[in-house]
Amino acid sequence: MNQEPLTPGWAPADPPAPGPQRVRVTGPRSGTGYSPARFSVSRELDEQSEVGELFIRSLIRSQLRLALVVAGGFGAVVLGVLLLVLLLPGNGVALWTVPLPWLLLGLGIYPVVLGCAGLYLRAAARNERRFRDLVSESEG
Repeated sequence: MNQEPLTPGWAPADPPAPGPQRVRVTGPRSGTGYSPARFSVSRELDEQSEVGELFIRSLIRSQLRLALVVAGGFGAVVLGVLLLVLLLPGNGVALWTVPLPWLLLGLGIYPVVLGCAGLYLRAAARNERRFRDLVSESEG
């Protein structure tokens, strides 16, 4: 074993000067696996906890509110058509031998029914999509 002697000019570093020192401040290492506790809506739903029940009740309430609004709007339109038929003096007017009020009530209401159904389906799907996004957002 051949060991070389230290070079003659080598000397230890000078001691630090007194006074304020420079300090490096860093955050925690990103690879340490530190992660805050995450709130998962899907876990709350699976465990049937109070929070999960709150989310489900909220979805049911929003769907019920939507159904009541659409049903109320439909009822108002039907009542308006009925009042229009009663107030119009069109008893003598007929189309293809069918009185105009009968045509209005019999055929004119179906586009209203289809329109209300389409609006309800779109809004209900939007409510469910928002709920599904909330659940999937908390997972990822």
